[in-house]
Amino acid sequence: MCGITGWLNWNKNPCVSLISEMNNSLIHRGPDAGSVRSFGPVVLGHRRLSIIDLSESANQPMTSTSGNLNIVFNGEIYNYLELRKELEKYGARFRTRSDTEVILEAYQHWGVECISKFNGMFCFVIWDKANQRLLMARDRIGEKPLFYANDGNGGLIFASELKAMRLHPAIRNKISNKAVGQYLSLNYVLGETCFLQDVKKLLPAHYLIYEKGGRPIIKSYWDLSLSFKNKVKYQNENEASFKLKEIIDDATKMRMVSDVPLGAFLSGGVDSATITSAMTRFGTSNLIKTFTVGFDEKTYSEADEAQFAASILNVDHNLEIINSDSILDLSKLVFYMDEPMADTSFIPLYYLSKFARKKVTVALSGDGGDEILGGYQTYIADKLHKMTSMIPSVLFNISNSFVNRFLPVSHAKVSFDFKIRQFLKGKKYNSDQAHYFWRTIYTDFDKESLLRPEYKKIIMEENPFMHFAMFFEHVNDCNYLDRAMYVDIKTWLPDDILVKLDRASMANSLECRAPFLDHRLVEFCASLPVDMKIRGFRTKHLLKQSQVNFLPSEILNRNKKGFNAPIANWITGRLKDQMIVASTGNVLSEYLDIRIINKLWQDHLTMKKDNSYKLFGLSCLGLWLENLSIKH
Repeated sequence: MCGITGWLNWNKNPCVSLISEMNNSLIHRGPDAGSVRSFGPVVLGHRRLSIIDLSESANQPMTSTSGNLNIVFNGEIYNYLELRKELEKYGARFRTRSDTEVILEAYQHWGVECISKFNGMFCFVIWDKANQRLLMARDRIGEKPLFYANDGNGGLIFASELKAMRLHPAIRNKISNKAVGQYLSLNYVLGETCFLQDVKKLLPAHYLIYEKGGRPIIKSYWDLSLSFKNKVKYQNENEASFKLKEIIDDATKMRMVSDVPLGAFLSGGVDSATITSAMTRFGTSNLIKTFTVGFDEKTYSEADEAQFAASILNVDHNLEIINSDSILDLSKLVFYMDEPMADTSFIPLYYLSKFARKKVTVALSGDGGDEILGGYQTYIADKLHKMTSMIPSVLFNISNSFVNRFLPVSHAKVSFDFKIRQFLKGKKYNSDQAHYFWRTIYTDFDKESLLRPEYKKIIMEENPFMHFAMFFEHVNDCNYLDRAMYVDIKTWLPDDILVKLDRASMANSLECRAPFLDHRLVEFCASLPVDMKIRGFRTKHLLKQSQVNFLPSEILNRNKKGFNAPIANWITGRLKDQMIVASTGNVLSEYLDIRIINKLWQDHLTMKKDNSYKLFGLSCLGLWLENLSIKH
């Protein structure tokens, strides 16, 4: 796991010292080694977190044996040993034991088609001197990030994080109105959109080729929608369950290859318990280290559930309790977020990564299980929405008025009153729009009220739902629940969950690996009949069936809690003053009506409404904008 930077310019050899400055800003991603090298029209920079082949010979930028290829690479190729053996049959010779060199030799032999052969999480950039070609590629799901921008002179600048991009003089601190609109709706931004107008993100499952004399060409190399459309028939559920367990085990085993200490995140849920259980089948269980952070607020904490799972699995479990007094300056956390992204679980994940890094360098996580196997309560809401579609909307309007008037507001985690309010509000939309609505922070009406008059038109002219609608269209003929899962895999997963996982872990120089995101497993789950994933109102049905011989019913049948922080409580305590200043200061007043924000605070503090997600999102945005002109 590493950080990469670089600059291609056909007209003038790029400045090495500038890329060195950008590279040094990513030292948290790679504290073990760092180097910047010039290859004529290209300068490549790399920060290394040593995981496989710890020798200096595996440092980057790396040059191929032919001398024609140079690479910087962030991530892991889990099937590199199999590919290495295959390439050796074709005559390839290796100087290191690294997966980086396997990428180089694979490109040397197969060209761009090599990308589809990689099982892993990756972003890499290859400079092909012989063909005067730059190749940039990103993994299928989007586990590893890659930002890029035009340098204003026909060249490209690129880096693993936006904070490095900002150091280049070609990148202006000009905010994207499109990003602001998406963020207000969702507390994160979508797809290739970046908060800085000059910068884009390479999309998951895409590569970019830029050859001298031509223009950058971007192409997709993987189409998950085909797996959703082409369902596989099984003789019975046991056959599918056994196959699922086999792929999970193999994906986990592949991700346990490491030359440094390795452990796992363990909560009380079935996803992390499944991964940890699989790990015990490929190692000595009591030597496997697991990590959990809990909260003083019991409705949010999974400390007891994690301890129970650890005792069942007989692993070396480690627990740390955090509260609002544990939190460092929120502005520092926002700095590590890189872009504004107000997922409250970033906070516990940051501290979990920091805690785990004291003992391990690599941690396996259960991320992705909810999206590929139907684990979110939003899918149940989708199902209820479909089942009640024939009930007159007037009845739901009456119910909504009753709930808003008489049901007390709770600041507990995903409380009943929160869920019933969200569901009733979503009933007025069609199924696609309702699924989008379950995840919105500000409705269009709320956004319009919040924005200052001069920004209403330019920010409201694009509806973020259209980004979701594009993916719904990809699987238009599929079951509505499959369509919802596909959309989440294309939006919520890469644009929120995996951004959070990458930034929180790499801020602490910890590599996180997610077996559920093995593309073979993602394709397998996409091809399953919907009722194997969601049976009645039982989420992740087949996953639970596949683990009945390995995990107790207390884990398999436990209600999902998630990993959100108790922000609703914290912002009435120690974080209150800092967040009020951040959300109502001058920097946000350029875009937003501070009177509306003050009303949000008043309603939250008096328990009239739970506005925690809205206020946390505005606070993170305010702090990020304040930091925009500051070099760290």
